[in-house]
Amino acid sequence: MKKKLPRLPTDKAAEDFVATADLTDYDLSRMTPMRFEFQPKDRSITMRLSESLFAAIREEADRSGMPYQRFIRKALE
Repeated sequence: MKKKLPRLPTDKAAEDFVATADLTDYDLSRMTPMRFEFQPKDRSITMRLSESLFAAIREEADRSGMPYQRFIRKALE
C-alpha cells in the first residue's frame, strides 16, 4: 500500500521532503503534469478579436486548464 503525500506548509518544507524522501513509496496517481515557461517574453502584441471568438478561446482555454493568453501562445507555437 502506497503512502499519501503529506501536506507541506512551505516551499522549504517541500524542498526538504523531496530531497530526502523516496517518492516511490508514495501514491502519485493524483498528480497532474505542469508546464513551466522559462523563456523570457521579449515582445508583446495586440490583437483585436470579435467578442464571440474571444469567448470561444477563453472557454477552450478553461477546458484545457490554462490561462487564455498561454493557450493562444501555445496555439501560435
